[in-house]
Amino acid sequence: MAGYDIRVIGDPVLRQTAKEITDIDGALVRLVDDMLDTMYEAPGIGLAAPQVGVQKRLFVWDVGTGPEAIVNPEIVESDGEWLFEEGCLSVPGLSWEIVRPKTVHIVGRDLDGNEMSFEADEIEARLFQHELDHLDGTLLIERLDDETRKAALKTIRELQLGGADTRRATGGGLTLP
Repeated sequence: MAGYDIRVIGDPVLRQTAKEITDIDGALVRLVDDMLDTMYEAPGIGLAAPQVGVQKRLFVWDVGTGPEAIVNPEIVESDGEWLFEEGCLSVPGLSWEIVRPKTVHIVGRDLDGNEMSFEADEIEARLFQHELDHLDGTLLIERLDDETRKAALKTIRELQLGGADTRRATGGGLTLP
């Protein structure tokens, strides 16, 4: 069973900037375990703490190589351009082609407080950028051009009026279409 419900568009917590983590302790490890359970149940490949209502700079992921977590992540370098269809269960059932840098270098801390550093490209690079957006209070619809964003918001309103629950959903993080 998932540890959390996923917050979805319309929930103000998704628009807030997450706070830096100053203490890595057992409670944080339990949070990571619960977030991973939630992400796998979704299923998703990444999940940021704000998506479960926790305003901490932390996200978890698994792109098929096993579960990972990073505390206070930061992209220190990016390069290239890659257009790819991107979805997010904080915006349930919808996805769009979004251009992001193709490669990134991300740094942060692991759950033991040790420095982490990753060079990532394509899907993993996109995942890191997507989850960092969540930590900064940015949803993927803000990455759309004006016309596409307007159409996306109209679709979301129609879904809300049609009875879809857009406050919470079970599901998590970055998803592949």
